[in-house]
Amino acid sequence: MKRVGTLLAVGLCAASLSLTSRADAGEQGHYVHGVEGIKAATLPPPGVYWRWYNALYQSTALQDNNGNELPVGLDLDVFASVHRFIWMTPYKILGADYGMDVILPLVNTDLDLNGVGVEFDKFGVGDITFEPLLLAWHGANWDASTALGFYLPTGSYNRFNPASPGKDFWTTMFTLGGTWYPDAQKAWSVSVLSRYETHSKKDETDVRLGDDFHLEWGIGRQVTDLVELGVAGYGQWQLTDDKGTGVTWNRNDHDQVFGIGPELVTAIPSLKMALSLRGILEFGAQDRPEGSIVTMTLTKPL
Repeated sequence: MKRVGTLLAVGLCAASLSLTSRADAGEQGHYVHGVEGIKAATLPPPGVYWRWYNALYQSTALQDNNGNELPVGLDLDVFASVHRFIWMTPYKILGADYGMDVILPLVNTDLDLNGVGVEFDKFGVGDITFEPLLLAWHGANWDASTALGFYLPTGSYNRFNPASPGKDFWTTMFTLGGTWYPDAQKAWSVSVLSRYETHSKKDETDVRLGDDFHLEWGIGRQVTDLVELGVAGYGQWQLTDDKGTGVTWNRNDHDQVFGIGPELVTAIPSLKMALSLRGILEFGAQDRPEGSIVTMTLTKPL
């Protein structure tokens, strides 16, 4: 997972901005922050796994580059159901477990700008993610991981519909993170997961979005054998300018946002599954929507 990054592109409509028909200004990258939290940087042991992310992003505030709300009457709802298949192989690279994964998103977006009488909605398959390189290390009181992934522009896209499930460009994503267990029983965990996105030029317009940096974190406490409670959050920053002859907005406007909220993780032994529930409230948004995201994720060995 902007992306759910994958995967979902919850900010895909930002400033659709600038009260014009262009859907490019303020558009976000692919990765969807908020889909990982407690032990975000910990990958499973060798085996095949299915993870089913369900995320609902809602916003009624579109912020400008100074963090002030624009009077456009934004009403945005994005729901994504995302299937991730992970294969952690029995092979080692640099002492790490080697794996790969593929992520298949289904996205429904309902976008209204009531202040200007604009409405968009669309359901479809989003851009598929393929990570051919997952590396996971496990120590006595720590885990670490890194990955290389690609977002493929497989989803349908219409430049005049900012609710399109596809984004019309490729993204390369680099991942690095770690989890630390400060006590011998591993009851406590502190995890940080960073992702860096760089994007290709859009096919339909001469626009290349600036690079994005994402930082997700989680602090958890195992309260029973089956239940873990904690807090999770994220930050996202656009680091470089948008480029191309199709850029008609201020290239110095870089989007950012932060979020924080509670998380519950529990095991379901009868189904041999793990369930996580997380709610994140955003703040400090610039040049993008500011809202909330609720996620429910199921993980099951296959």
